[in-house]
Amino acid sequence: MNILFSELQYNFLEHLRFQKRYSNHTIISYENDLTAFFNFIGSNYTESNIESIKASYIRSWLASMKEADMASRSLNRKISSLRSFFKYLLKKEIVKVNPVTAIISPKMPKRLPQFVEEKDTKNLFTTISFADGFKGLTEKLLLEILYNTGMRKAELISLCEHQIDVSNSNVKVLGKGNKERLIPISKTLIFNIKYYIAEKRKLFDKQENNVLLISEKGKILDPKYVYNVAKKYLAEVTTIHKKSPHILRHSFATHLMNNGADLNAVKELLGHSSLAATQIYTHNTIEKLKDVYKKAHPKA
Repeated sequence: MNILFSELQYNFLEHLRFQKRYSNHTIISYENDLTAFFNFIGSNYTESNIESIKASYIRSWLASMKEADMASRSLNRKISSLRSFFKYLLKKEIVKVNPVTAIISPKMPKRLPQFVEEKDTKNLFTTISFADGFKGLTEKLLLEILYNTGMRKAELISLCEHQIDVSNSNVKVLGKGNKERLIPISKTLIFNIKYYIAEKRKLFDKQENNVLLISEKGKILDPKYVYNVAKKYLAEVTTIHKKSPHILRHSFATHLMNNGADLNAVKELLGHSSLAATQIYTHNTIEKLKDVYKKAHPKA
């Protein structure tokens, strides 16, 4: 890397560190991306002036990484690093043109949410053995609520007894931005919640903030504990890579969509602010239809 490029990079990184207050981790990522780019320029071109760098040089650099099978996500991050760097140079009037504006970022592959198959969620609550006593009751009800309501882990942890409306069979959830939503729940889940509360009363006189689910010590559940419970029991019924409380939320939404639920209704149940966030679940439905078509249609 020539001295000019090195000095410009150093000044930019200092700007990120002291003006933008970026984390060390982020700054290191920028540094690695810029160093790789300038090393490529030094190895393939004779340019020593930052203003001489063209969009075609950047495309060549990206093409070399694409040929090395670098993922689109990583390529986009490198483009973002260069874009920020040249914006900084423009602002400082070191360059007159930002060559990155002519670069089109590669399309990101759509990542469909993982979910547990319906038969596997049925096994989770009918064939799996939970621990005896209050610990087992808590772990099973924790999973039942996550799957039956699709609520987030944080929403579950803060869920209080008064949010359960037994007479109307629903639960009031306080979501992101303190936005409330009502989620209907089954008579079976109502029964299990009432039983859990009764058993809890036998063991504890007072609980923190009247939360529904508590630990064996009568304390609010720790997020790591909830994660570990989900991971432990999901590992017994599914081989999917991710095993977390959020997977049960994905499963809740996917199973609703697969069984004909209205997209807007699923949006409200999940507490999404926009329909776009919910539409990812339609892709799983489409994939299921494709699978049915391939298996059933004689010309497939």
